Amino acid sequence: MKQKLFKHIKQFGQEHLLTFWDDLNESGQETLANQIGSIDFVQIARLYERRNEPAESLTLADRTSDPSGYKFSTITDPAPCKTPKPISVSEAVEAGEYALRTGKVACVLVAGGQGTRLGFPHPKGMYPIGPLSGATLFQFHFEKVAAFSRRYGHRIPYCIMTSPATHIETINFLKDKNYFGLFEEDVFIFCQGTMPAVSVEEGKVLLDSHGNIALSPDGHGGMLSAVTKGSPSVLTQLQQRGIEYLFYNQVDNPLVRIGSPEFLGYHILSGSELTSQVIRKRTPTDKVGNIVEVDGRLHVIEYSDLPESIAGQTNPDGSLKIWAGSIAVHVFSIELLERASRDAASLPFHYARKKVPYINAQSSERIIPEKENALKFERFIFDLLPSAKNAVVVEVDPPNHYAPLKNAPGSASDSPETVQRDISAMHTSWLKQSGAVVLEGVLVEISPLFADSPEAVAERIEKGQRFEQTVYFDADGKWV
Repeated sequence: MKQKLFKHIKQFGQEHLLTFWDDLNESGQETLANQIGSIDFVQIARLYERRNEPAESLTLADRTSDPSGYKFSTITDPAPCKTPKPISVSEAVEAGEYALRTGKVACVLVAGGQGTRLGFPHPKGMYPIGPLSGATLFQFHFEKVAAFSRRYGHRIPYCIMTSPATHIETINFLKDKNYFGLFEEDVFIFCQGTMPAVSVEEGKVLLDSHGNIALSPDGHGGMLSAVTKGSPSVLTQLQQRGIEYLFYNQVDNPLVRIGSPEFLGYHILSGSELTSQVIRKRTPTDKVGNIVEVDGRLHVIEYSDLPESIAGQTNPDGSLKIWAGSIAVHVFSIELLERASRDAASLPFHYARKKVPYINAQSSERIIPEKENALKFERFIFDLLPSAKNAVVVEVDPPNHYAPLKNAPGSASDSPETVQRDISAMHTSWLKQSGAVVLEGVLVEISPLFADSPEAVAERIEKGQRFEQTVYFDADGKWV
């Protein structure tokens, strides 16, 4: 086996990967052989050769215009939106609810991240974020799917994308929690692929240990290939169930309105194949992808690729010209995913320079680099935008839709404390919209199984009801 592997990788200058082969036991050799066999070395060589080419998005930056789209009903900002086709809120909600009632909608949760930055040695979805309940991110999302499955009388398929680092623990956790009320056969758990890290200087694939290659997840764009693997694949199973629309979100945002009928309705009635939620950027350099329109197609320009001179351009009223920041909430038409899955080039790779520890093949030492020494390759799902027919955006307001958990406890933003504050603030506003009175400073949390929208709260709370102390509305319809 060693000779066969050596002959294969030598043509790509990667023979150092077998330096410690003879030191490995049979199981270790099998693991390393499988890792080597999974790498497309022709692709890696091609990517490395193009490492210094400017990002394609740079050629778009000076030709951008406002993306076509709509404003969610919670938006009060009067800034105009370039609407391709008039759609009222009631029309959108009606179309979205019809799709939900007739079993046309499935959901996908991207949950490959670990809680490393939170000091949490588990999948991020297992992080307890409920301000009163301690409910995990997974529980928030699963109970939202369970809630609207019950409301619309149709079991919603829920697809969970993990990574190699989180896959087994996620499966065990969700199984132990009985999928938070969903049927096991409605939960599709699949693992995204990986890509090797290569040295910046030589393009050598790095070893993480004597018997393991330094691999990392291939980005959230890995969903496209992951849902088409297996027999039958996840995509095939969804098609067999009559699914036409896939609602997509990432695990770190507990405020997302999963399966929102209004959002789905804008997608359906506009004839869009890919609809993305955006927020209005606060500053030119906000660290979000910038959705823009170029030559009638939507594109995303990463914040790191957007020149400050262009990012800072403003309209006559002082507002930003490039204002639409992606929050990684989308609806895909299944037809788009099926078509794109047949085209290997539909999602390009992006490059990231990182500090990656590695084994020095000459000295056998593990090196902890002090500066960026490696290239990582990732695909992003939003790169399907240019190939999507009639792609549109829907502007949402962060207090009702977006509070990502990204930073360590105690951080000024996107931390457990700020996210819990935002959850409570949103739930408090739902009570007030229903006519209830909530005293200043009262901490509120509402289980999605009690109510997952202000409209649902209004059905269960009497007008004028007063809440003067901490209150948690649980799944059984009680508050404590």
